Amino acid sequence: MPEEKLHAGQKALRINLDAHKYGTFAEIGAGQETARWFFRVGGASGTVAKTISAYDMTVSDAIYGPAARYVSRQRLQAMIDYEWNLLLERLDKPRGGQSTFFVFANTVATRSFTRHEEGHGWLGVRFQTQPQEAPSEIIIHVRMLDTEHLREQEALGIMGVNLIHGALYLHSDPARLISSLLDDLTSARIEVDMIKFSGPRFAGLDNRLMALQLVEQNLTEAAMFTAKGEAVIPSEVLYKKPVLVERGSFRPITNVTLDLLERALEQFQREPQLQGEPPVVLTEMTLRQLLVDERLDHRDFLDRVDTLSALGKTVLISSFRRYHRLVGYLSRHTQKMIGLPLGCTRLREVLDEKFYTDLPGGLLESLGTLFKNGAKVYVYPTREKATGRVFTLETLDIAPNLRHLFAHLVENGCIEAIRKYNPDYLGTYSQDVLIKIKAGEASWEKFVPPPIVELIKKKKLFGHP
Repeated sequence: MPEEKLHAGQKALRINLDAHKYGTFAEIGAGQETARWFFRVGGASGTVAKTISAYDMTVSDAIYGPAARYVSRQRLQAMIDYEWNLLLERLDKPRGGQSTFFVFANTVATRSFTRHEEGHGWLGVRFQTQPQEAPSEIIIHVRMLDTEHLREQEALGIMGVNLIHGALYLHSDPARLISSLLDDLTSARIEVDMIKFSGPRFAGLDNRLMALQLVEQNLTEAAMFTAKGEAVIPSEVLYKKPVLVERGSFRPITNVTLDLLERALEQFQREPQLQGEPPVVLTEMTLRQLLVDERLDHRDFLDRVDTLSALGKTVLISSFRRYHRLVGYLSRHTQKMIGLPLGCTRLREVLDEKFYTDLPGGLLESLGTLFKNGAKVYVYPTREKATGRVFTLETLDIAPNLRHLFAHLVENGCIEAIRKYNPDYLGTYSQDVLIKIKAGEASWEKFVPPPIVELIKKKKLFGHP
């Protein structure tokens, strides 16, 4: 039988009654919401070394040093570093031999009388699992979705308790730890869109897989990491930036996939709206595209990410099955132009009414959301596998009842053909390339970019023998 979930009060009491756990709580921006749980349930003297809430910016700067932004990863890290060093300085000698120390910190902006935007914040915990061992650490970023500031504070306190409890008792099972973050909460109230594990207890843990877990377990709709594998929050990368995003399975990335992205980028950079500003380039995979034989294969996922990283690509993992939801998500973080490179076959699917029967406005609602913020689609030709026929934007088969709508989108610059493409790449299908890789046939190499060929052979990716 599955283990019964503990609510926040039970978790706080469990920690309070554990004579080996002892630590500091430092909270800025939404009151002592996490520490309050430990005082509320009783027995806090067994757990709480100190609580602090440096609300005033001058006081905060005096303790933790100046900060460009008070609600930021940098401020959270400064808080954890300072409080950890102070905790060891004061308590390591008298009780370090029998205690495992921890420091919990958060810096948060919630709704208030003067601030009406959506709340968000950074939470982190540094902890030991054995006395005097080198510490490990978990940091997360949250979006608070409640519309009342008191409920935001409540959710924040519960999330803090869940994070501390998970670090202290579930660190050996990171996937279960991530799942426990939403205990007593729902994704409609709070979203965790970034998590990073570090330290000896997480040696060998791949934070890219943890980003995938956030999406897989519905803690967020999308998670992002850089080509170096560094977990980032989308708002840090996308804020006030034009974005070009290519969706694909990248299993593996082929010459045609890369050519599609590079030719679209050339045209995107010439758009007057960009005014010469370099765009953020993303490669996006949906959970559906990550399925292998109807299951999510983590090794296969890392193979794909390794090849994208080798090309310097930032990766976005999402649960968005439709393009209009992807654009809606990106538009939440930037008001600049969004570009979408795709092939003719994918465009035909975007314009297929049967995919939107669950929307009140059907296809028109989807297209309205897709293009309302200045998004633009760049279309690459496709060679049909069965007939060998090449489809371009001009020759694409469109349902008769949609031809006027399609012409309207093309005429108004919402959809544009990619002109400088390589005809030799047409007719390449990643499924066929994958079969050749697994079979050890050398012919696959001509369909894949040379750096990726070498990587696949060196690391034996995608089942290469």
